[in-house]
Amino acid sequence: MQTQPAVSAVTQSGAAEQRVLILDFGSQYTQLIARRVREAGVYSEIHPWDAEPDFIRRFDPAGIILSGGPESVGDTAAPQVQPVVLDLGVPILGVCYGMQVLSAALGGRVVPATEREFGYAKVEVLADVDLFHGILEVGEALNVWMSHGDRVEALPPGFTAVASTDNAPLAAMANTERHIYGLQFHPEVTHTDKGQAIIERFVGSVCGCPAVWTPRNIIAEHVADIRAQVGSDRVLLGLSGGVDSSVVAALLHEAIGDQLVCVFVDNGLLRLNEGDQVMDTFARHMGIRVLRVDAEREFLDALAGVADPEEKRKIIGRKFIDVFERQAKALDNTGWLAQGTIYPDVIESAGSATGKAHVIKSHHNVGGLPERMHLKLLEPLRDLFKDEVRRIGVELGLAPVLVYRHPFPGPGLGVRILGEVRREFAELLRRADDIFISELRSAGLYDQVSQAFAVFLPVRSVGVMGDGRRYEYVVALRAVETVDFMTARWAHLPYDFLDRVSRRIINEVDGISRVTYDISGKPPATIEWE
Repeated sequence: MQTQPAVSAVTQSGAAEQRVLILDFGSQYTQLIARRVREAGVYSEIHPWDAEPDFIRRFDPAGIILSGGPESVGDTAAPQVQPVVLDLGVPILGVCYGMQVLSAALGGRVVPATEREFGYAKVEVLADVDLFHGILEVGEALNVWMSHGDRVEALPPGFTAVASTDNAPLAAMANTERHIYGLQFHPEVTHTDKGQAIIERFVGSVCGCPAVWTPRNIIAEHVADIRAQVGSDRVLLGLSGGVDSSVVAALLHEAIGDQLVCVFVDNGLLRLNEGDQVMDTFARHMGIRVLRVDAEREFLDALAGVADPEEKRKIIGRKFIDVFERQAKALDNTGWLAQGTIYPDVIESAGSATGKAHVIKSHHNVGGLPERMHLKLLEPLRDLFKDEVRRIGVELGLAPVLVYRHPFPGPGLGVRILGEVRREFAELLRRADDIFISELRSAGLYDQVSQAFAVFLPVRSVGVMGDGRRYEYVVALRAVETVDFMTARWAHLPYDFLDRVSRRIINEVDGISRVTYDISGKPPATIEWE
């Protein structure tokens, strides 16, 4: 297998010329920092805290942000700030552990907190510094999100305290001459009031980065990169109909036109009428060449008897490669296979940029291609977050209803059928799911939830319909609300809505006798965002 780097930097020119380096110390929120910087119109990348000093110099950042992390600064093997970070002379912002490790490196003192702070806290602003100027007034109380067990007890020489809480008198620090700042709270999470404004202030006013990382500039830069890479070769794209592959198709079509050939594989695990919708959107309306492959039997045969969700993912990924390989052999001058890999896929499959966090998922798009295919891998969205992908999709002319549809996993219904995958289960599930989604749209609730879907449970339940007993399958409905697709809560849908959906499913889908609504706190491991 050809392996891919954990993070792939875009060309350091144009919209990415002024860039911010985020050094990851293992925080669950590191991706959010990168997203917030990009939302401010500035390109950013995540790299591990112990990245090679020569790489950090070559990266030539306009500013550096040190993320949070789970360690204690005083622990023997705790990550530390490398000297090169301080020697570059660029503005630095330390967040949570980033503030603590920065303080320790510069001569301050960090100790275990008297009381750990996890959750909301009130911060009082103590001084007007350029990081807060125009955003926060002295004496103002700010609702923030804390997540720490240690605190800075003594500031490094040259630093002043600029914010405090009852539990952390030194909740923010600043050395305005060196443009080095530390925040004990997390400005990147939506729970922190004015957090985005603070990040915008840091990257814009403090680091001096212009807000040029915009959809139009991103498209122009990526189109130029694609044309330079591909030349006159033909590109084969696995088109799933999901948001990522749809935007890849539009972007590649913009860049290379008829050199693009899309392969749409009907694996039997799609949403209701998905195949016809894909062909209508891309082949008929956009004029893109799309080859539709009916591979339902091939996929379902390969999945027969397999219940483990991770194994199902791997089987589906391998079968996709098999189908693409056959199509590539039938086409002349095919040099590339394009995929809809996005930045979080790469980071999550690698277990964060540090390599120390748990692997959240093994994305079937990530990890290279079998050498026998003799194709190079093209991943034009590899450096983009989902919200960026959606914005450039709209800029490229894709309908918002397609671009902003709920995420659908690459393995499709294969990971929403718990246990063994069978054709009859897929048929029941896609019909139940379609009722759920159509009712959400009719009720004006679809855009109020971040993701909604039905799950097939491999159990049967007794129900009574009319005068007869029915012993049939159960489906669970799930809807969640999230801003960042990292943390979520179950959506509080109206009871009368759930009642209507449940009655429709039981009456219209023969084979289902019970419908439940899942209100668990986090997505089960077998049911993924995308």
